[in-house]
Amino acid sequence: MSQLDELYREVILDHYRNPRRRGTLSGNHLHAEGNNPSCGDEFALDLVVENGVITDAAMQGQGCSISQASGSMMMDAIVGRSVDEVEDLMRKFKVMMTIEDGDDPLDPDRPGSVLGDLEALQGVRKFPVRIKCADLAWATLEDALAQAGR
Repeated sequence: MSQLDELYREVILDHYRNPRRRGTLSGNHLHAEGNNPSCGDEFALDLVVENGVITDAAMQGQGCSISQASGSMMMDAIVGRSVDEVEDLMRKFKVMMTIEDGDDPLDPDRPGSVLGDLEALQGVRKFPVRIKCADLAWATLEDALAQAGR
């Protein structure tokens, strides 16, 4: 295993073992749930959107390290960003995972192409059946934003 693969593996395991923003939100918030019936992964999230900005988020779920780490990384990446920025991030993630066509979001010559910890998930592309695991949180986020009219 290369040093980069080992680093990515450690990032994924850290997010799996120590998920960010695990819990629920009270008060007025959006809620969405998703599951991957082929492997049993479950993911749910609560979002607070104020003036077009995601100001708070919480996740719940169970499943494999890929699905839960992806959700944790997503939570870190979306809070404090505008819905427009989050939609762009969703697109970049899906392109990175080859779920959608587009310019490579990891191209170092493109400004704004770095996805932070989320880049650790790019190795999942080698295992097409696991792409759905990585995308579960993002599909659930998309459902939540659709409730907000996005």
